[in-house]
Amino acid sequence: MATFPKTNRLCSSICKLLLKQTKILEGNRAFVLQRGLRTTPVIHQNPQGQEQGNGTPSKSNMKNNKGETKKQNLLNLSETFLNPGEFYNACVGLGIDYFTGVPDSLLKDFCAYVTANAPEGKHLIAANEGNAVALASGYHLATGKHSMVYLQNSGLGNIVNPIMSLTSQSNSGLGNIVNPIMSLTSQSVYSIPMLLFIGWRGEPGKRDEPQHSTQGQSTPGLLAALGIPFQPLPDYQEGAEQALLTAKHYMKKANAPYALLVKRQIFSPYKLPKTGEPQFPLNREGALKVIVDCLGNKDVVISTTGMTSRELFEYRVTKDMGHEKDFLTVGSMGHASTIALGIALQKPKRQVFCLDGDGAAIMHLGSMATIGQNGPANLKHVIINNGAHDSVGGQPSDARNHDTFSFVKIAEGCGYKQAFSATTEEEIKTAITAMRSMEGPVLLEIKAEKGHRKQLGRPTRTPLQNKEDFMHFLAIG
Repeated sequence: MATFPKTNRLCSSICKLLLKQTKILEGNRAFVLQRGLRTTPVIHQNPQGQEQGNGTPSKSNMKNNKGETKKQNLLNLSETFLNPGEFYNACVGLGIDYFTGVPDSLLKDFCAYVTANAPEGKHLIAANEGNAVALASGYHLATGKHSMVYLQNSGLGNIVNPIMSLTSQSNSGLGNIVNPIMSLTSQSVYSIPMLLFIGWRGEPGKRDEPQHSTQGQSTPGLLAALGIPFQPLPDYQEGAEQALLTAKHYMKKANAPYALLVKRQIFSPYKLPKTGEPQFPLNREGALKVIVDCLGNKDVVISTTGMTSRELFEYRVTKDMGHEKDFLTVGSMGHASTIALGIALQKPKRQVFCLDGDGAAIMHLGSMATIGQNGPANLKHVIINNGAHDSVGGQPSDARNHDTFSFVKIAEGCGYKQAFSATTEEEIKTAITAMRSMEGPVLLEIKAEKGHRKQLGRPTRTPLQNKEDFMHFLAIG
């Protein structure tokens, strides 16, 4: 059911009235948008071919219908997913024709479709969610049209400031504390409308990783506190289109953002087409194994969120190494290097290695300036650049073009003592061995192949256990 902030009673009343009118009848099926659910009755055929509704088929017909029932069950299952292309076309048909954001695993099929099919100039993957809000705001200022900003709910914190200053219509003390949503979209500041398309990780009642469960529970309350009306996206096309109509109506009347919460397994699969990407001898997991094998017994590792930490954990298991040397950064995308900086400054006698990713590093690239200007000699920054947001569907990152993008040059410009790149196993071994004795901060960019194993596991120790083991390891060194 759509939820509306108390601060905008007029638009709340309009949209609630619209929701009451979105009951769709299709034969014997009723679709109710307010609950975001669909019902599909089971239709049986009697021997004469007449429908029996929800009745039980005769015994003589059960055997013959067994195969057909299995096929029908598969058909019904496929009908419970939204087609990414149809939903994209519905957005464009309503004038929501510009797409920007940060990819999310729950949105990966839709994001893949947009990446592959949006016209040039109509889609841009942003560095972070606040940047996406700013891009959507710029598009509205230039064209008067509405954009979609897609993100995982864990990225809501990055949009609070621009949303409340660019889209909000009422000023509050909160806007002085948490400023893009609060400074760009606020109705008391610039009042810029946009559709927020939010992957709802950690949805209450659904099992998820610890960091997502906490975020998922707070998502509705956070949107309500920001004064943004929202509703879950229905998993069928008619309901989804009605949700888009509600959002469009609100954005037009209120000149403010509207949010759709996307639950797990809403979209049918869409695979991102392969492009002419450069080939490298190692993928991220292969590079990680080489790095770990070169580290010393007292070296400290801070690994970035997503596949990097999962692969590191699993490799430690296979080598029976233990996990106390590693701080696995769950969530907090883009902040692993600054966590490493904080540790390195307090533990100058320990070699501190940050194992970063290109998408994460780009998300908060300013941390490299802080490291370059303040980083101690024991901080070693390794960025495995596979040119993709690999943990959330493999959408391209801005670092994919190795001819025009270079973390090495960025590090040099930020003041790192040394910076270099590697691609092969031997180059990585040589670089890591040399880095351990170099005065830092030092950066190594490893250019790698994108992709990961489908059967990759997850850490079996909780974040709290990881923290306690890691702190003990730091204390005894």
